[in-house]
Amino acid sequence: MGEQRWRSGPGKHLPFALVLGVGALGLVRIFQYHWRQGAVLLGVSLLVAAVLRILVTDEQAGLIKIRGRGMDAFLYSTLGVVVIAVALTITGGPLSR
Repeated sequence: MGEQRWRSGPGKHLPFALVLGVGALGLVRIFQYHWRQGAVLLGVSLLVAAVLRILVTDEQAGLIKIRGRGMDAFLYSTLGVVVIAVALTITGGPLSR
C-alpha cells in the first residue's frame, strides 16, 4: 500500500514539493530584504534535494531526478554548499542587513 502511494501523481512529487517549499521560503526572505537568510535557505533547499535524491528511489524522486543518482546528489550538494558559503562570506554592500 505504501509503495502505491509513491506511484500516484501527487505522491510522486512530494520530494520536489518539499524542495520547492524551502526554496520559496528563501525567496520570500530575499524579497523581504533579508537576502543573506534567503540565500542560505536556497542553499539548504539544494542540500535537501541532495539528501532526498540519495534516500528515495528513481521512481520516487519525481522532478528532482535529472541525471543519475550519484551525479544529482553531487551537483545538488556542491551547489548548495557554494551558495551557502557565498551568502555567509559576503560583507558590506547595499543589501548588508
